[in-house]
Amino acid sequence: MTLDKSKIAVAQLAFCMGMNQTSLSLTVTVAALAGRQIAMPYADLATLPLACMFVGMLATTVPASLVMARWGRRIGFGIGAGCGIVSGLTSATAIYLQSLGLLCAGLGLYGVAAGFANYYRFAASEVASPAFRSKAISFVLAGGCVAGVLGPFLALQGKDLVEEHVYMGSFIIVAALSVLIFPSLLTAKMPTHQSQIAAASGGPPPRSLGEIMRQPKFLVAIFGAMIGYGAMNLIMVSAPLAMAGCGFEFADSAHAIQYHVLGMYVPSFFTGSLIKRFGVQRIMAIGAVITMGAGVVNLSGEELWNFWLGLILLGVGWNFLFVGGTTLLTETYRPSERAKAQAANEFAVFGTVAISALSSGAVYNRGGWAVLNYGILAPLLVVLVTLLLAGRRRTVPA
Repeated sequence: MTLDKSKIAVAQLAFCMGMNQTSLSLTVTVAALAGRQIAMPYADLATLPLACMFVGMLATTVPASLVMARWGRRIGFGIGAGCGIVSGLTSATAIYLQSLGLLCAGLGLYGVAAGFANYYRFAASEVASPAFRSKAISFVLAGGCVAGVLGPFLALQGKDLVEEHVYMGSFIIVAALSVLIFPSLLTAKMPTHQSQIAAASGGPPPRSLGEIMRQPKFLVAIFGAMIGYGAMNLIMVSAPLAMAGCGFEFADSAHAIQYHVLGMYVPSFFTGSLIKRFGVQRIMAIGAVITMGAGVVNLSGEELWNFWLGLILLGVGWNFLFVGGTTLLTETYRPSERAKAQAANEFAVFGTVAISALSSGAVYNRGGWAVLNYGILAPLLVVLVTLLLAGRRRTVPA
């Protein structure tokens, strides 16, 4: 029995994604608390370093796609992992020096790393066969299950690793995790360069980005992913602050983020199969309902179980919307068009994520936890109605 090299490559990409997402969940667990510690008494700035991470991610989305279109996925992912190493060391130095500006720079650089890493799911779809594509995307995102367990655990272990410098050890661990990406990255089978695809293709010339984006299917894919990710991020960023405000210990918020990240990635083991069986619009619609359910749970009380269950539902809803949106997006462009189509999608999605991160801390400090959760309901309802209307036609036309 011969091994399927494409499935081995998907497994290696899943590992790389897992290490990246572990660093991300670790960072999300500690960043707002570390920012508040340094920024005191300016509480509104507590989430500024985390917002810088998402701004860095946004700023990287288009250049990362262009770099990988020109030099290949391996070079691009290597640049991202290298930025992760420098980011961890810079952020650790910021904690040592108690410098909010340096912490913003360090997390902004991690945003660059994450901006490259977001393309792992597209790389998986490109090495997989068409029949395996939705599962490949899911399995790479399932690498984040490692993040759900390890990220908050390592944040907790690293918090007091360096005496008298709380959270410094957590960021040193971020650098170490980025180092672990390289062995799999250097040996995994990668997709063919887009330039080689274009040279070998005898098909029609690539369409303009405007023509690609005017497809109803493209618009549904990008809108669902934008709102799903933005709503999830708005709540997730301030959840540790809300829990601290209710008197819970750091360990409680670390465990809550742990369950949230598991909620984000455990469904990836079966989301691809669900999409194949029930259709991508239906799964995305269910994701919108689940995310709204998270808001309702969060609004119903401030007990520990409210935070835990709300964050778990928030993660599951995100998974259905994000995996569904990515799967739908891959049906809207030709191989020769993938760089610009993927870049446009990532810029829109992570632009929304950056805005939600920038606003989350200020909205929480001025309006409270309830206002944040009320704020996600109306946009998700619009997504749900859009998907239901698209579902009435069974498939979204190209």
